[in-house]
Amino acid sequence: MSASAAAAAAAERKRQEEEEMTSYTPNDLADDWEFKILRSNFATFRNPQKLRAVLEEEKRGGWVLVEKFDDRRIRLKRPAGTKLTQGDFANGYDPYRTTIGVSEGFLVLTILGAIGIAFAALLLVAVVSHA
Repeated sequence: MSASAAAAAAAERKRQEEEEMTSYTPNDLADDWEFKILRSNFATFRNPQKLRAVLEEEKRGGWVLVEKFDDRRIRLKRPAGTKLTQGDFANGYDPYRTTIGVSEGFLVLTILGAIGIAFAALLLVAVVSHA
């Protein structure tokens, strides 16, 4: 299985797990809420101070905590149709973001880059030692 296929399978398992964890009652949906899952690739939500800071920032977009799944994922909600102003987007805040910190794509590229550099260094050492 290729690395990209394994990553795609892992992402699908995570999506399926989140769907099973996020069952909404008819009352949730009748009350006209919208939901989002906020993810962190570095377990940001393990630290209570960082979690509070993220939740304080999310308040700007009208979001409130519903539940903490684990140290990497939290679920938030807000009334559907929440009106946003230009100030809600100030200082780089995006009320529609779903990732805190670096994205999975950036993380994968960084890891692949580090592996490529390590491989190139080993290759260079092998070439120099045989010369």
